[in-house]
Amino acid sequence: MLSIAGIDVQVVRKKIKNLNLAVYPPDGRVRLSVPQHVSDETIQSLIISKFDWIKQKQRVCRAKAPVEYRYETGEMHLVFGQPCRLTVIERSGKHRVMHDAAGSLQLFVRPETTQFARAKCLDAWYREQLRQRIGELLKLWQPVIGKEVAEFGIKKMKTRWGTCNIHKRRIWLNLELAKKPLACLEYVVVHEMVHLLERNHTRRFHRLMDQFLPDWRQSKAILNHHLFDDSASDVSVTE
Repeated sequence: MLSIAGIDVQVVRKKIKNLNLAVYPPDGRVRLSVPQHVSDETIQSLIISKFDWIKQKQRVCRAKAPVEYRYETGEMHLVFGQPCRLTVIERSGKHRVMHDAAGSLQLFVRPETTQFARAKCLDAWYREQLRQRIGELLKLWQPVIGKEVAEFGIKKMKTRWGTCNIHKRRIWLNLELAKKPLACLEYVVVHEMVHLLERNHTRRFHRLMDQFLPDWRQSKAILNHHLFDDSASDVSVTE
């Protein structure tokens, strides 16, 4: 690990031709892969020349770092893009969640319920809300697109909002979509369904998206602004 101009850099020497500089979320960790013969002076010069770029990428990474919830009264949680203030109510009986259009989100749990159990309860509620909305969207879009989805599922994914198994006509949606605006959910559902017509992101794929959902790029931009994956912002420099 080198400290250059106030930036800690992990330097990895490999049998490669180019220098590859990357900034990783969530904390903006900096990693530089270099050919084995590159000198420390060259490394220092590169980091200094990329100082502004590194700092900008670190700010973006840290701004996108996921919120850590404690599932306590007063926290703000999103429900399909709507900020809702959480109220935790301890009482005997089955755990449950209640939500209304005014933005009230109530979590009913037994006394001494752990943070993990509270999170699990809220996730189960999010999953059910998302399942209902996805079902409604499939009924709406299947006759429009002309393809039927045989099965859909919901799971937590680190790097994707949705996936499509073309052969089995099965789509998976990210549980986090329950926190995004409904337009974003519709965009991901339509996106995955269009893959049943066009496997890859070709010009035809984008033409179909424009045909079915003209405003899809706006929803994509919203989701891209809230990326939560582990991919890095990087730059490759030829020596």
